[in-house]
Amino acid sequence: MRDGRNIYRYRPNLMDPLSDFLMLMRPCDYGFRGLDAAGNWALAFTASDGVLCFAIETGGCWLRLADAAAPTRLEAGDVVLLTGGGAVHLYSGETAESRDAQAFLSQVPPGEVATLNGGGECRGIGGYFGLEGTDGRGLLDAIPPVVHVQSATSKTALYSGVKRLMSELRDPRPGSELIASHLAQALLVEALRAHLENATASQGWLAALSVPTLRRALTAMHADVARRWTLQDLAAVAGMSRSSFAARFEQVTGQTPIAYLTRWRMFLAADRLAKSGRSLADVAASVGYESESAFGSAFKRVMNFSPRQYRTRSSTQ
Repeated sequence: MRDGRNIYRYRPNLMDPLSDFLMLMRPCDYGFRGLDAAGNWALAFTASDGVLCFAIETGGCWLRLADAAAPTRLEAGDVVLLTGGGAVHLYSGETAESRDAQAFLSQVPPGEVATLNGGGECRGIGGYFGLEGTDGRGLLDAIPPVVHVQSATSKTALYSGVKRLMSELRDPRPGSELIASHLAQALLVEALRAHLENATASQGWLAALSVPTLRRALTAMHADVARRWTLQDLAAVAGMSRSSFAARFEQVTGQTPIAYLTRWRMFLAADRLAKSGRSLADVAASVGYESESAFGSAFKRVMNFSPRQYRTRSSTQ
């Protein structure tokens, strides 16, 4: 049975929404190095399209985003992901003269430790994940710019993962490239999972995954994206009334359920336009549009380009 007669017949064996988003971002081009610092120091990281990651082993330091009103204190055991893409400063004191972080850290090979002012006071690991997905920045906009992991259990697991990744980068063995790639992606997943444990104050699709009723609806949409979902169908999957579901979904995600579904469809369509030779009609149908013109209008509204313009633009980048 289909549609309203059997709303639970989506495919739960497929990837969950978090996995879907990360697969579409395609984390790649990672690099991690250690830092052992002392005294008065500061490192300036320039703006980038990827994700920065810092894990503090001993001591502590300050982290400030370019547009933040106040710095964040990082202590031993803390792990933080930065997804905003803006410039970042890591420092021991406000008066320290900043060094270019990339120039300083690249003096040592990946997996090794760079020493600053003799070291011994603040030791940690820093790195980045590049994104080769078609619209990685647009996808990252839905994740908080700072994911600060403070759960003791999560911090221990994440730090162990970062250390293992450092080891694979420092002493490559047969299969290290593949293992390192999987470790890097696993770290992103673990950090975002840890964030979900304390996501009560955040907003967006990631925060919605921490709400069981909304997570069921999101999983249903992702599992059968081409289905003609109605608000009533999604509310039934969530186990809520239509009005309560609509209000709760918008409160947590900042958008209506149908607006979320449309945006996710357009991200999928953009990836398929850029990465495959499928016809526009085929791509439109794969995300639930029988009319190519209706698909084109929705795509331009979300992506700011027509499907043909987007495909042409992607082929030249």
